[in-house]
Parts: sequence; structure tokens; C-alpha cells
Amino acid sequence: MKLAGAALNQTPLDWDNNLRNIKSAIEQAKEQNVDLLCLPEMSIPGYGCEDLFLSEWVALECFERLLEIKEWCDGVIVCVGLPIRLNNTTYNTACVIKDRQILGFTAKQFLANDGVHYEPRWFSSWVPNTVEQFEMLGQTYQIGDLIYEHQGVKFAFEICEDAWRNANRPAYRHKPKGVQLIINPSASHFAMSKTDVRYHLVVDASREFECTYLYVNLLGNEAGKMIYDGEIIIAQNGNVVLRNQLLSFKSVDFECAEVSFENPLPLTAVQPLPPVDENIEFISAISLALFDYLRKSRSRGFVLSLSGGADSSLCAVAVAEMVRRAVAEIGLEEFVQKTNCLTPEELPIFGQFSGDALRNALVGKLLVTAYQGTVNSSDDTYRSAEELAKSIGAVFYNWTIDEEVRSYRDKIEHAIGRELTWEQDDLTLQNIQARVRAPGIWMLANLRNSLLLATSNRSEASVGYATMDGDTAGSISPIAGVDKAFIRQWLVWAQLQLGYEGLQYVNNLQPSAELRPLEKTQTDEEDLMPYPLLNQFERLAFYNRLSPQQVFQELKGTYPDDQLRQFIQRFYSLWSRNQWKRERYAPAFHLDDYNVDPRSWLRFPILSGGFRQELRELG
Repeated sequence: MKLAGAALNQTPLDWDNNLRNIKSAIEQAKEQNVDLLCLPEMSIPGYGCEDLFLSEWVALECFERLLEIKEWCDGVIVCVGLPIRLNNTTYNTACVIKDRQILGFTAKQFLANDGVHYEPRWFSSWVPNTVEQFEMLGQTYQIGDLIYEHQGVKFAFEICEDAWRNANRPAYRHKPKGVQLIINPSASHFAMSKTDVRYHLVVDASREFECTYLYVNLLGNEAGKMIYDGEIIIAQNGNVVLRNQLLSFKSVDFECAEVSFENPLPLTAVQPLPPVDENIEFISAISLALFDYLRKSRSRGFVLSLSGGADSSLCAVAVAEMVRRAVAEIGLEEFVQKTNCLTPEELPIFGQFSGDALRNALVGKLLVTAYQGTVNSSDDTYRSAEELAKSIGAVFYNWTIDEEVRSYRDKIEHAIGRELTWEQDDLTLQNIQARVRAPGIWMLANLRNSLLLATSNRSEASVGYATMDGDTAGSISPIAGVDKAFIRQWLVWAQLQLGYEGLQYVNNLQPSAELRPLEKTQTDEEDLMPYPLLNQFERLAFYNRLSPQQVFQELKGTYPDDQLRQFIQRFYSLWSRNQWKRERYAPAFHLDDYNVDPRSWLRFPILSGGFRQELRELG
């Protein structure tokens, strides 16, 4: 049999886009004489419809679209995902179509309910080994734990989370029933180093269950926060028959391979993947996420307050890499068509460029930056911002905000009847500088119909080291899912491995908010704690879910006990009082194996006891 998978870049409720991608995949399958094509989980409506899955009309709309799709499926078997709603209960299903006939619907049995997943809110689990009939639009269909057959080969499904349930996974029931082909349509979100786990989940299963396993994942930034890597794997008896390149900029990544069921490949030990380079994974994911967010929001580019520091520098390079990677894969014409960044008259002119010259010319159309200095800003950060913008072709503006800061300061001093001083009003005087930077940069974003990039990272979000309505202002916060220590080492890697020489300036600076007078030599780590330690606290406290006392015991010996206790107390205190800030951050991409976004991964009360008892017991 010739098997195929198509990773699709879908968008929730974008029926025209989603069906266009599905039709493209089916047409490619027929051109390649494919026997069976698998599409990702929930490929008709998009996986990220969230509470709309509870609406009767969405399920009905999906079914009507399914009836359109089945008419395209002559001479090929197609597996396509959609919700089926029966008796006020919604099921996550994969429908099997063969020669324009619907053979049945397999319903997902295990629902993802940890980390970023809330599936039990929308779907109900199907009971294993049960099959029912239902009527829809005058026809009767089968739904449940079905086994299908084609050319004497029995095939069945594990839908995404089904395969992650170890001893309870459906494959254990499929094997004694003679199933030779297991198909897995998935919407498995991206996280750095996760692909290694997923690879073994699929390839090890092909060996353990002595079968052929076809796995197909969703592709791209589907709904705003989650990124999907579009992985397609075909494995047989522990042998990898096919594995594609991940994180493609294509709308449809179609892959196929022939597999023999009469003379299958011999059982073999599974070969591990080479070590994962998270630096490569990170930039591949964030550049694709920015590309999809830009085009799906129908925005005309990005605007960035480029401070010359690490966070804004990474955001600038991410846009440059988005341009470089997308054009290299899909070509200039498709890139322009999807981003709408050039006029028809400009396209032939830009077509004469290549390499870095083409990248920089396109970045000049898509990225506007501004350095907003004060008397507390240093020459070093100005040079860092200017040289980086110049090196990637971004538009660069430079202005000062001292006049605006002075105006606000004068108003408040007049109102309260005293002068503000750094000794008495440190935080207030810091925040007004960051907050005054927002209106001007928002004006540029509004003028250009562009997305304003907020530059806060996960470490800052954890301890609230950011000014609300200042440096947190933005349409999207692309790096809020990664910690500051990772960002700093990534910038060094990007300079050395990707050739961004404009990063040499920021890589020689200590991170600083530059909000206090220069003679105070402010640095982030002096205000907070060492960034690598902050990252350890985050992971131990909220990924491993340890108490303050357990965190102390885990890290005992890394710092003097009294100093470690002080750092722990500072972390938990700052964490607790700044939940309201995390509730208000701009949408962020999920990039690591956890994040601190209460709308996707980590919920925490805005008002709480703030770990006071636990911190007292710590001493």
C-alpha cells in the first residue's frame, strides 16, 4: 500500500482555508496514486476552536463540510478529523472515507487534560470496544472503536493522546484483533526537545505492536499561542520508512511512501535520533509562529521598541529569520502573496535580490524599530540597537522621551506638593520612563496596521519585573515563553552560527532596564537574582510543583544557606504579588515544556496568602 500523510496549516473556523488545504492534500494523494491519506486531528474546523466545540452549529457545519470533502475522495481512502455532537455530547473523531463513501467515525478515547490542554472541557471520552449508530442529515453512520479493512489489511486508530497513555493505549487492543496498520492523526503542540519523545512513541510502537504506524501532526501557529511542527512519520516494525522536515512554512506538507504488508521489514531495534539542538528548534518554531500570526491577523508588519537589550534584540532577529527561512522554503512570490508586503510593481524589483540583500530588503518592509532614550540610557545600548537594526535592514528611528517624563513628573509633583526623589520614589520614577515609551511606539503600529512586539520574557513574567502598560505593551509577546538565561545564550549562538554580527554589541552588555541614573549602574540580576537560579526556582516550584522548603532542600549547597533562603523568599513573594500582571500579558507562544501564562499553562490565584506560612517555616 502507498501511505501518505499531509500536515496542514489550518485556522479555527476558517472554512475556506481549511477545505482548500484538505482538497490540495487529496489532489496530491490522487496524483501520487496513494491508497490511504491521513490528515491531522480536527482538520476540518481547526483544533483550536475551544468553547465553540460546545456549539451545535459548529458540529453541524463541520458535517456539511465533510459531505463536500467526501465527493473529492474517489479512488483513495482519506482520514479526516472533525467533532461529532450527539445528545449534547461532543466527540473528537477521525472519519474514514473510501471512494466517496463514509465508512465510519473513530472516536478519541483519552483526552489531554494537563499542561496546555483542556480537552475534557469540550469533548467526552469514548468507551473502548463499543460501537454505536447515529443519524445525521438523513443518513445512518457508525461511530466508536472501529476496525477498518482495505486490500486485506486491517487498520485502526489512536488519536493523539490515545497513544500517550502507555499501558492503556488502544494499540494493545488492536494487536490481538489482527490490526496491521495504526493511524494517528494528531494536534500535538510544539515544545523544545518534545519531538524526540514523540519519535519514540511512534517508532517504538511500530516495533512493540509489530505493525505499520502512520503519524500525522498539525502544522504551524494555528490559533495564536500553540505551535505545531507538522511531523509525519511512517514506521514499520521499528524501521523508519519516512520522516519529514519539521516546522515547514508550507500550507500543506504532503509526504508519502510505499509499505509492504506481505513482506514487511524485519523487526529491528529502534535507532535514536541525533541529539536535539534546542537553539535550532527555538528559532524554527518562533519564526514560523511569527509568520503565521502576521498573515492570519492580516497585519502589515511588526513594530518594535528596540532598546539595544537582549529581549528586543532577539525579537528583531526572529523577524529577520522569519523572512530568511520562509523565502528560502516557499519562494519570494508565495511569501509576498501570504504577507502582502510588496506591491505588484515592487515584486520584480525585489526579485533581483538574493541572500542577505533580499532578506534585508524585505525586513525593511516588515519591521520598524525605534530607540526611545532617556538621560538614563547609555551610549552602549543606543549603538547596540542602531547597529543591529542596520545589519538586518530594519527601519530605525531614534527619539528621546525626557520631555514626556518631565511633564508627568511635574504634574504629579504639583499635585502632591513635593519633589519626587530616587531615594523615596525609586519604583515610581523607573516605571514612568517605561510607561511613557508606549504611546509613541503604539502610534507607529497603528499608522502601519502592524503588530507591536512586546519584549517581556518568562523570567520577568514570573517575578513581575516589567512595567504594565510600558514594556509589556504589545499585540503579541513572542518570547514570553522562554527564560532570560536561554535568551542570552541563544543570542551568542545566533551571532556565531547564524551570522548575525549585529548582535556582537548586545552580547557584550549586562542586562539592564536602564531606568535609574547611570551612576547607579543598574543591572537586572542585582535587582532580582541570578537568572539561571530564577529559572531553577520556576521549574522546581511550578513544573515539579515543590514547596518552598522542598525547593530549598533541592538547591541546598549551591549558595550559602542564608543567601539561598533570601532568594527563595524573594522569588515566591514577587511571584505571588504579580499574578495580575501575568493575567494581562499580550498573547505568547508556547515554546518550552512549560510556561507561566495563566491562559494556557499555569493558573494561579490573583489574590492569595503569598506563601507567607511556608516562607516563615523556611526561616
